[in-house]
Amino acid sequence: MPAARDNLREFLRKEPHCMLVEVTGVAGSTPRDTDAWMLVSKSRTFSTIGGGQLEYMAIDQARRALRRSHPETTMNVALGPEIGQCCGGRVGLSFTALRAEVADALVARADAEIARRPHVYVFGAGHVGDALAMALSLTPLRTVLVDTREEELAASRVSGVETCLTAMPEAIVRNAPAGSAFIVLTHDHALDFLIAAEALRRKDACYVGMIGSKTKRATFKSWLSREAQGPELADCLVCPIGGNGVKDKRPAVIATLAAAEVMTAALSFVATHEANQRTLKVDSP
Repeated sequence: MPAARDNLREFLRKEPHCMLVEVTGVAGSTPRDTDAWMLVSKSRTFSTIGGGQLEYMAIDQARRALRRSHPETTMNVALGPEIGQCCGGRVGLSFTALRAEVADALVARADAEIARRPHVYVFGAGHVGDALAMALSLTPLRTVLVDTREEELAASRVSGVETCLTAMPEAIVRNAPAGSAFIVLTHDHALDFLIAAEALRRKDACYVGMIGSKTKRATFKSWLSREAQGPELADCLVCPIGGNGVKDKRPAVIATLAAAEVMTAALSFVATHEANQRTLKVDSP
């Protein structure tokens, strides 16, 4: 699925002779942590270790190593005034020639990272849904745009976003992995309520949001009381999505604000889950 994985494979296919630059150590304030890496060929780069002068120096060092056929080298850089950066920290870098086994390990690493990404399901491929899919396509999330209308999905061509045509969107909710986010903005309020209720019943979603207003939220709560015997489910619903701080109803604005909400919720869920896993390992006999 993910464009990030496929782009890495494409880059490696076109640029087989390159250096892998990895952040191996950090101290103090730094642009990225030790999970950051980039590829540098004679004319192109892929990914980033944080940008700025540090990255320019790393690219220059990598290309020198390529020209001189140096398979391994390292750098230790202080991010101070002498290189035009004011982070104040220190970064260790390693440079490795991209042999076949290194490339295979990098692809496996990228695939594993993508497989761990939280899923985000956007229900409704209208103006806001399309804009939201576009905003989420730039994030480290696996985004799926869902609709019951074939023509709407066909008109949506956002790179890096999956599409799902289904007559029963609530079934997509039931089959989603734990920690998923659900954003509901279909063309039909009754369908919105059905999907949102299904997502809220799961109890393990990192985010459930529905486009609308305070009035729509109140109507949904009444619907829950009447149809689902669970008005308290609405307490975990984000509606309207994007918050109330910016009074702007343009699709791109709503989408940007909502994407920030979802990203925050997803990262928080992942951090909590990883902390719990570490605790379980420590407590295991």
